[in-house]
Amino acid sequence: MAWQVTDVQKALKGADYPMNGEQLADLAQKNGADDALVDELRQIKREVDGPNGVMKEFKGELGGPEG
Repeated sequence: MAWQVTDVQKALKGADYPMNGEQLADLAQKNGADDALVDELRQIKREVDGPNGVMKEFKGELGGPEG
């Protein structure tokens, strides 16, 4: 699934990097993220050091702004 960057940013609001996939998924769940996004975050197996690290993990799965 292609994720909108803004959706990922909202899901990870308040993140205290570095974080691993499990921590990111837990935070996203608390922030009310879509279950599919939570599951996708849980697949990240290493620590990421910020939002750009998360985006790199999603590689080609991010979409641009809707419009």
